[in-house]
Amino acid sequence: MRFLFAAALLCSIPGFGATFAEKTSGTSKLDGYFPLYWDTKEGKLYLEIPRLNAEFLYVTSLPSGLGQNDVGLDRGEIRASRIVRFERTGPKVLLVEPNYGFRAISNNPNERKSVEQSFPQSVLWGFKVEAEDGNRVLVDATDFYLRDGAGVIEKLDEAKQGSYKLDTARSAFYLPATKNFVKNTEVEVTVTLTSDHPGPLIGQVAPEANALTMREHHSFIELPDAGYTPRAYDPRAGYFDVNFYDFGT
Repeated sequence: MRFLFAAALLCSIPGFGATFAEKTSGTSKLDGYFPLYWDTKEGKLYLEIPRLNAEFLYVTSLPSGLGQNDVGLDRGEIRASRIVRFERTGPKVLLVEPNYGFRAISNNPNERKSVEQSFPQSVLWGFKVEAEDGNRVLVDATDFYLRDGAGVIEKLDEAKQGSYKLDTARSAFYLPATKNFVKNTEVEVTVTLTSDHPGPLIGQVAPEANALTMREHHSFIELPDAGYTPRAYDPRAGYFDVNFYDFGT
């Protein structure tokens, strides 16, 4: 009796034992690097993760700008680029950014492990597994995308232009620019940020300074293969260098 009760309890948990077909029924599939499933009725976007623990590039950018030079946040601006990977633990999938600011370029695995354990990583998001099929897992990525992933709120706060917050009721997916390709997955959203006390510079460019609506773009991009060799930094270039501490030297 106890076994039957436990089995019934597990089956009653939402998402437990669900198949891809069940969770994606009635959705529109955008096949590509990370397959997407758009649920028009619920306004949800599901993300299929075909490979776990494989690193890729995650880029956030601004397709539309603020139009205020004193603040920044320009149209076409890349806000952040990170190397990340998906890691699964039980019913959760974590989006992890490893710490490549501190490394040990060494053939000694213990030396590399020592440096890795000495500095923190960053978990950017946590997803719940909605369905699985072999090594493939399906997650609900709606909340992940419908957020201020480009850090506009932080930038406005730094510029002393008001304490804005995300209004999810006035935010939605921008489907014309949500597309999928063999080596990259592109998702765009319209986000609305609100403030009771907006800064004076925002009032110069926004129709309503207390409701700032912009578009933000999320890109998952395949990394180059093992044959890729980065160019050594030349100090005469002046820009775009990538620095890190190498404890293997």
